[in-house]
Amino acid sequence: MINIVLFGPPGSGKGTQAQNLIEKFNLKQISTGDLFRYNMKNDTELGQLAKSYIDKGELVPDQVTTDMLIEEVKKPTESNGFIFDGYPRTANQTEALEKIVKEVLNSDISVCLSLVVEDEILVDRLLKRGETSGRVDDSNEEIVRNRIKEYYAKTAEVAELYKKQGKYVEVNGVGGIEEISQKLIAEVEKIKK
Repeated sequence: MINIVLFGPPGSGKGTQAQNLIEKFNLKQISTGDLFRYNMKNDTELGQLAKSYIDKGELVPDQVTTDMLIEEVKKPTESNGFIFDGYPRTANQTEALEKIVKEVLNSDISVCLSLVVEDEILVDRLLKRGETSGRVDDSNEEIVRNRIKEYYAKTAEVAELYKKQGKYVEVNGVGGIEEISQKLIAEVEKIKK
């Protein structure tokens, strides 16, 4: 089983690269954003709980997110593993994810792949995306820069934990989509051996 934590700041191409890894290795992507939307749209108990925090402008507690994740990994799947996208973002979430993968899947996190892109390139990409996507958070340079800064601040401790385990790999996220995909695939191939 291959279990990948996929890191990358906003605009790094993470979504595109996740799809390429999913197709290549038959993985299932678990995105916390998708989990929230699914649970709230389907009015599940966890969705109602998450919504109660969001409606008050508060952050959803880690435990609610973790419980959603547990429900998702318990679902039957024909995949060869998972790509975790947007989770973990803290040391506590990292420990929770490792416990879930061990206890529910009887497996381990295989690798943390981190797409690395210079800030100025990220800002440029996001502002261009904002021109065509209609996403307000991609249209304002100050907001874009703040999102990138927040990403680094939140994920630094998670990166450190995976570095200590020898599972953290940085991949240059600048270049052609296919070229970047090949680098990521090569890193996953290494752990399959």
